[in-house]
Amino acid sequence: MNIYPDIQSLLEYGKNSGLFAKEDEIYVRNRILSLLRISEWEESAARSPTTSLDVMLDRIIDWAYEHGELNANTSIERDIFDTEVMNCMLARPSEEIRTFFLNYEQSPEQATGRFYERSVASNYIRADRIARNKQWKAATSYGEMDLTINLAKPEKVPKEISLMKDSQETAYPTCPLCIENEGYRGTLRHPARATHRIIPISLNGEDWYIQYSPYVYYNEHCIVLRKQHIPMQITRATFDRLLDFTEKFPHYFIGSNADLPIVGGSILAHDHFQGGSYVFAIEKAEIEETLRPSSHPFVTMGIVKWPMSVIRVCGSKGDVADVSEHIWRKWQEYSDISVDILAYTGETPHNTVTPIARRRGDLYEMDIVLRNNRTSAEHADGIFHPYRELHHIKRENIGLIEVMGLAVLPGRLALELEQLGERLITPAKRTEWEDTLLKHWDWYKEIQQKYDNITTGNVMGILEIEVGHRFQKILEHAGVFKRTEEGKHAFSNFLKTL
Repeated sequence: MNIYPDIQSLLEYGKNSGLFAKEDEIYVRNRILSLLRISEWEESAARSPTTSLDVMLDRIIDWAYEHGELNANTSIERDIFDTEVMNCMLARPSEEIRTFFLNYEQSPEQATGRFYERSVASNYIRADRIARNKQWKAATSYGEMDLTINLAKPEKVPKEISLMKDSQETAYPTCPLCIENEGYRGTLRHPARATHRIIPISLNGEDWYIQYSPYVYYNEHCIVLRKQHIPMQITRATFDRLLDFTEKFPHYFIGSNADLPIVGGSILAHDHFQGGSYVFAIEKAEIEETLRPSSHPFVTMGIVKWPMSVIRVCGSKGDVADVSEHIWRKWQEYSDISVDILAYTGETPHNTVTPIARRRGDLYEMDIVLRNNRTSAEHADGIFHPYRELHHIKRENIGLIEVMGLAVLPGRLALELEQLGERLITPAKRTEWEDTLLKHWDWYKEIQQKYDNITTGNVMGILEIEVGHRFQKILEHAGVFKRTEEGKHAFSNFLKTL
């Protein structure tokens, strides 16, 4: 296999993508040759200009494996090596930071837009894998919601699992969000981050960083992380930081996961936010009832028509921070056993919030989503969590992204929905079903009764609609004040305490 045309193709890609300048080409080429342990160069024409980046890298990594440069031909080892190859074409962090703030002087949109483009071009965001995700929209009683089946993360094969057992665990970097991930080679247990770049920003007078999520669930999906490895904690400073961010980046929304298990995100150990350039269904949701706090007459406040319990606050930056803090503090201590809400069990707190900030013209807006993480014998996973009858669709935590109206669904659903579609077209007895499909049986019977004419042409569309309805129920289960007369009355009682 002649490797030189593949290297030249990659060099052409890097130049055309703006990863390096023409004057850097020889230097970049030599760094790639060094990584591949090649001591010579043969001038070669690049392969077809239509060759995609993932194909270029696959050819180079195949060559590296054939020449003994990979420990094993697994997806993890290939990711580590191709990330090192791409890093040969990238600027050091200081140059990336300088470029970001030069662009910021033109506009915040230009700064984030160019940074995002480079994150994709560098293959830090693996666009070919993101494209595998199955995405669609579904109409619900609360507006059009987004759904995605996550297929971007490669499944570990038995060989990789075996190699992981034999590998040593390390404490560096401490977690996937720590700043020490920048430039980290990666291991069998920790993802390759050689192409990872972070930009320092100040929020509320503290050191924070902005980066992009490598998994990109929506447009320009960014993560804003604290410099120190400090656990998630909602405080007054949380609201100030979120609003400060929207002042600096008014074209982005930003939100925080709740800080308690069950209702929080998957990473509670490192304080962070998520934001981006996307309008979620929650932002489009209308106000059902308008309120005006007497302490802040220039602030508008209202209950949002949403499956979960949301109070929207809009006004000046300082006023919104004050009112948001007031709501949060009142909610922390609030109990109403008639609707299963208890603030504490002993000294263990249960009430918290999922706050989401955005700009509304010149004003600042904060959605305060009320959360409670109590469990019971009947609902061991959480009283305000998807109930057991919905676990066939999603059992995982309902975090910030879901709260806003985007269902991140497990990869298993892609195949299961295809199989379910086949069963709807050609019914079979329950005893003939695959074990992995049986969890959908009750739902399958509901769909059968609901639709008279299910065909190969419409079955997947029907399933997408019905998954959307299921997601609506998932969010309703997560709401602390239900969308019933009893729930609305209980919500009203809480609002009176404000």
